[in-house]
Amino acid sequence: MNERIEVVFGDITKLEVDAIVNAANSKLLGGGGVDGAIHRAAGPGLLEECRSLGGCPTGEARITKGYRLAAKWVIHTVGPIWRGGAYCEDELLAKAYRNSLKLAEENRIKTIAFPAISTGAYGFPVERASLIAAAEISGFLEDNGSIEKVLLVCFSERAERCYLRALEESR
Repeated sequence: MNERIEVVFGDITKLEVDAIVNAANSKLLGGGGVDGAIHRAAGPGLLEECRSLGGCPTGEARITKGYRLAAKWVIHTVGPIWRGGAYCEDELLAKAYRNSLKLAEENRIKTIAFPAISTGAYGFPVERASLIAAAEISGFLEDNGSIEKVLLVCFSERAERCYLRALEESR
């Protein structure tokens, strides 16, 4: 199962996959971190299309074209802001992964790359987030053969170690 999931270190905007996932804010209008990087790399067409979507609630996902990215599609999902763990943050993060994967399946996406959703400015502990990501992606792939490859893209060595450990534990 886990041969379909790979942890990589690098820049998600440069990957040649069918879709990349954007850890977006609920307005979908760009921001900091990976969200800002994706908007800058994709160009103004992405922002224009995002404006037409009317936002996205936490845990849900929306899809747009990739514009100037190597990826044909961008799946925008809104992860939770960490508030100590007592406000359904784990379930909301799990939903963000599940809904992104469902959109990928509906759009016949074969290869997809995820950032470490909510672990930057939103403050979700990376150790905890990596376990949720590994469980949700592994569970989805067990029940679904349409997605051939999932990349977990880490921008720090610490995140990379956490995601590698989480995948090992999910085996």
